[in-house]
Amino acid sequence: MPFELPRLPYDRTALQPHLSAESLDLHHGRHYRAYLDAVNARIAGTDLEDLALDELVRHSQGSLFDAAAQAWNHGFYFQCLHPRGGGDPHGRLAELVTRHFGDMRRLRDEFDQAALGLFGSGWVWLVQHPGGALAIQTTRNAGTPLTGNSTPLLACDIWEHAYYTDYQNERARYLQAFWKLVNWDFVASQLRD
Repeated sequence: MPFELPRLPYDRTALQPHLSAESLDLHHGRHYRAYLDAVNARIAGTDLEDLALDELVRHSQGSLFDAAAQAWNHGFYFQCLHPRGGGDPHGRLAELVTRHFGDMRRLRDEFDQAALGLFGSGWVWLVQHPGGALAIQTTRNAGTPLTGNSTPLLACDIWEHAYYTDYQNERARYLQAFWKLVNWDFVASQLRD
C-alpha cells in the first residue's frame, strides 16, 4: 500500500510567526511529499511495499534509503513542533535533562552548537541511548538515529529548505524560533521505560 502524505498535526498557519504557512507549504507539501513519492515509486510491486516506513529505513540502502529516511525524519520533525510548544519539559523528561545536561539551558546550548556546527544539510537530534542516557546527535543528509541503537526523541531539520523562506541563511534565528515550538509532550512520549 503506498505511503500517503499525512496531514500536519496543526493548521498550516498555526506555527506563525515562528514558521510561516508558506514555509510549511514548501517543507511539508513539497519536500516531504516528494520523498514519499520517491519511496512509493521505488517499492511499487516489490516485497518491500508492505513494510512500515521505519522498517523500510532500517532495511534499505542507496536512493531508497535516502528517500525513506528523509520521509521518516520529516514526519517525526513535524510531530516535534506544536503551536503551544516551547518552554521547558516537565516530569520524567525534565529529570533526565537535569541528570544528563545539568539544566535546560545547557541542553539548548549544546543542541544549538551542534546545529550551527553541522556543515551543509542534516539533522540534530535529542536521543536516548539504550542505557537511558540522553545525548545530542547530528546526522548528515538523510541520516537518522533509526539505523542505530538510540531512540530519537526530538528532531531539528537543518536542511536549508526548513528555514530559508523565513530566515534565509540565518540558522541561529531559525533555532531560536524552533525552541519556541518544541512539543515537549511528544518528546516525552518517545522515552523508553
